[in-house]
Amino acid sequence: MDNKSISGSCLCGDITFQFTGPIKVFQYCHCSRCQKVTGSTHAANIIIDPDQLTWLSGEELLERYELPNTKHFATTFCKKCGTRLPWLTQSAKAVVIPAGSLDEDPKVKPIHNIFYADKAPWYENVEDLIKYQALPIK
Repeated sequence: MDNKSISGSCLCGDITFQFTGPIKVFQYCHCSRCQKVTGSTHAANIIIDPDQLTWLSGEELLERYELPNTKHFATTFCKKCGTRLPWLTQSAKAVVIPAGSLDEDPKVKPIHNIFYADKAPWYENVEDLIKYQALPIK
């Protein structure tokens, strides 16, 4: 990714942000914490340096939760709609951007899975599943 700005927002649209490249890494995290916080099999996280992120609106609506006794993990979300949003690691050395909060294609793809040994026991590779272009109605 070049130094183009990429925008993001929460579901209700009250919080907006942007970041400027380069991206350090784009990865899927299968750790139990990411499963819990996303309610899914894994998180899709983009990692950037803290000085690359700018909050454009709604910063006062952010809520942060730090899991006690962890070295890096935290989460930030919109108090109004609950959308997970970029969060500063507890070490303050990186910002983690939930890729689903982006409003546009970051023009990069995930490069690896981390904590794959902890993947959900019901996880199936999406390539192996039936694909519908919309909600199947029967």
